[in-house]
Amino acid sequence: MKIIPYGRQCVDASDIREVIKVLKSDWLTQGPKTKEFEDALCKYTGAKYAVAVSSGTAALHIACLTANIKRGDEVITSPITFVASANCILYCGGKPVFADIQKETVNIDPEEIKKKISPNTKAIIPVHFAGHPCNMSDIKKIAKENCLYVIEDAAHAIGSYYADGSPVGNCRYSDMTVFSFHPVKTITTGEGGAITTNDKILYEKLIMLRSHGVTKNHSLLTQNPGPWYYEMQMLGFNYRITDIQAALGVSQLSKLDCFVKRRREIVGEYNKNFSDISWIRVPFEEKNVYSAFHLYAILIDFEKLGISRPQVMEKLKNNGIGTQVHYIPVYTQPYYKNNFDYKDGHCPDAEEYYKCTLSLPLYSSMSKKQVNHVISIVKGLNNG
Repeated sequence: MKIIPYGRQCVDASDIREVIKVLKSDWLTQGPKTKEFEDALCKYTGAKYAVAVSSGTAALHIACLTANIKRGDEVITSPITFVASANCILYCGGKPVFADIQKETVNIDPEEIKKKISPNTKAIIPVHFAGHPCNMSDIKKIAKENCLYVIEDAAHAIGSYYADGSPVGNCRYSDMTVFSFHPVKTITTGEGGAITTNDKILYEKLIMLRSHGVTKNHSLLTQNPGPWYYEMQMLGFNYRITDIQAALGVSQLSKLDCFVKRRREIVGEYNKNFSDISWIRVPFEEKNVYSAFHLYAILIDFEKLGISRPQVMEKLKNNGIGTQVHYIPVYTQPYYKNNFDYKDGHCPDAEEYYKCTLSLPLYSSMSKKQVNHVISIVKGLNNG
């Protein structure tokens, strides 16, 4: 039986043709397609600058470095996220500080952020969980009052819009915004990520950090003896994206609005069928916010249903439906427990959410038949 996964890429013949063109060209990496992809991201989001990199994790890492996160610094983030949102702080020698979530949106709670600010706090990394934008106007205000950087983790949220109607990634509320293009995301480059910003100084630092800390920019060189000359001005990394990936990214980005529209149609069908089931709580979307719905994460009252989460997942799997849990609170992971003083109960709303959540299949190429199958099997779970 072929499993309907919780998420997957949608790559068609036109995407493949664009990749083949690059494979036949003179540039496989560090060529014109990378710049084309970055320009397309700027046009879509409204940001002034974009830096495409090898992964969303790489994007988070160099964003933290660009914000000068260093040993002894604290950065506040959400516990309901993939570990990369916190690990990027550790890569720089900083300490992740976890603020609890809002029960409805599952996003970091601005009031909880305020409680976690200390003299060592340097930045905030809000995570737009499942594509639902955080309350960025409040977060920006908190950051401004405390002289903090804001790095939006929008790995789930390309194609989403804030309550003011502007696209996530325009950096209206932040210093930098980070995207991921992993295959389960709304658009993909295989692996890949990007950072957007409106600050030229941050942009130039990101560009150098992406490629070994090296620059050939004449305006930044300390000397210029000839056309061959370059300088390593900081310790950077090889986080470059290839032109092969960028070609796929350009093609995928042109379809983003269609992908999001289809995701939202599927969410509408799910909500229509699940909203009246007493043991299910469907995802919440705030008024005026437009979520790209990277995930369809429901809350299940397993006690009322009468079977456990592992049993539910096994039943669904036996009927060809893949599921996943998004996410285990980061601070409960063994590495964090062994190296920091995080205890159970640190973020009670996040822990309560984790006990009940389950992500059902959601991706733009899901057929009507597949959607109806998921609905039918889920609705039948309490029939034995």
